[in-house]
Amino acid sequence: MIKDIEKLLNMPYWIIDILPRQVEKDSPGQYFAIEKYYITEPQRLIIKQRHINIILKLNCYRDISLWEEDEINPDPEILADVMNKNYVNIIIDDALIVSAPDETYLTIYNPDEDLLNMLKILAAGEGLYVWRPEQ
Repeated sequence: MIKDIEKLLNMPYWIIDILPRQVEKDSPGQYFAIEKYYITEPQRLIIKQRHINIILKLNCYRDISLWEEDEINPDPEILADVMNKNYVNIIIDDALIVSAPDETYLTIYNPDEDLLNMLKILAAGEGLYVWRPEQ
């Protein structure tokens, strides 16, 4: 398991998002107004519950831990509460999933092929998309 956060944050990453791809800088749409809509209540809670669902379902197949905690596979209610209220780093083998309470996306760093495929399936089941940003 990689324990160096700087190393993980410099590895390839993917996004689990409400949108199917990155919005271009010159997009004619109203991205910021839409984003504001989705990060306010109750929409934020609906999206965050989808994120929690992905992580909890993933935990049926893989061990997870929170970045600075020694405990593996924390209680589902505690994990859900932490994801709703705090910025949290979730470790799965050599991968890192970053969750912020006020974001519409999760960021996945350094996933192996099996983990990435599982995340794509779980995200689709929650009506979300997995895509790789221009890096």
